[in-house]
Amino acid sequence: MRLPKARLDQVLARFQEVEARMSAASDGAEVVRLGKEYAELKPVAEAAERLIKAQDQRAELELLAAGDDAEMAELAQAELHDLSDEEPRLEREMALLLAPRDADENASAILEVRAGTGGDEAALFAGDLFRMYQRYAQTHGWKLEVESESEGEMGGYKEIIASIAGDGVFGRLKFESGVHRVQRVPQTETQGRIHTSAATVAVLPEPEDVEIEVNDGDIRIDTYRSSGAGGQHVNKTDSAVRITHLPTGIVVTSSEKSQHQNRARAMKVLKAKLYERQRDALDSQRSEARKAQVGSGDRSERIRTYNFPQARVTDHRINLTLYNLPKVIDGEGLDDLINPLIAEDQAARLATLEDSLD
Repeated sequence: MRLPKARLDQVLARFQEVEARMSAASDGAEVVRLGKEYAELKPVAEAAERLIKAQDQRAELELLAAGDDAEMAELAQAELHDLSDEEPRLEREMALLLAPRDADENASAILEVRAGTGGDEAALFAGDLFRMYQRYAQTHGWKLEVESESEGEMGGYKEIIASIAGDGVFGRLKFESGVHRVQRVPQTETQGRIHTSAATVAVLPEPEDVEIEVNDGDIRIDTYRSSGAGGQHVNKTDSAVRITHLPTGIVVTSSEKSQHQNRARAMKVLKAKLYERQRDALDSQRSEARKAQVGSGDRSERIRTYNFPQARVTDHRINLTLYNLPKVIDGEGLDDLINPLIAEDQAARLATLEDSLD
């Protein structure tokens, strides 16, 4: 993609303007706002400078290659050959930085995993998925904290909600939202028959710099004694908090030992859900896409299938099939699925940018 020189100059001019205003600003709020924009623009400006330098170098080399000095022309042709590989790479790098992107790309996230169709086996699978994300978070140096959980009768989870803090969490995990289907022989199956079950995953952004106001009059807080599944899965706490947001009907719970901690955790999840609702209101197309992804939890509405007998995992959105299921479910191989999804998203963003330049 050939980016117009005027567009690159525009980026550099804005970066220099923000830099100058930062030096002169005295108001604290303005300094913070300009500092955020400066941090966002700096990598874009640096990429623009690298590309402009390469473009200027190519123009100089083309003049030398067309000159009367045979020796210099030969050297220039050799350098042009090297630059012919480097310049497209710099142009793609710049284009990706300019392409429309999710404003919450670098945000932390709230992860929700719920058992869908399949009874006890669905709860066990939900537990497998949660552990997959837990290990994936560890490999990326992210901090994961469980906000609330409801264990299944035979293990796993009917529902588990966790917060994952770190740079770029939402940008990598947002493609996990949807219905995940599993095909395997359940632990409870005595005749070796393969069963199909499902679990739903939702990933919500949790940006730090967005204030979501929740009025006390808009919420109802209920405190109750929580109950566990019994046996080895006996509940670890005695109390829980349920917060209902009356205008939207959103309900969140937390079941830590401390009532104060319960309320704080539940409010964090509630604010993430309200923020997601705002995002959906601003982007109805994305809202419809998310509804189509998550659906009702029925196993027919799937984005990905995990087939244990064949060690196969298939992402149906990009028709990608891998035969490394053990590594994927262990979290180690999850990037083998996420990276192609990010590449597909980047291609769509570049196409949008290209259309805007026509």
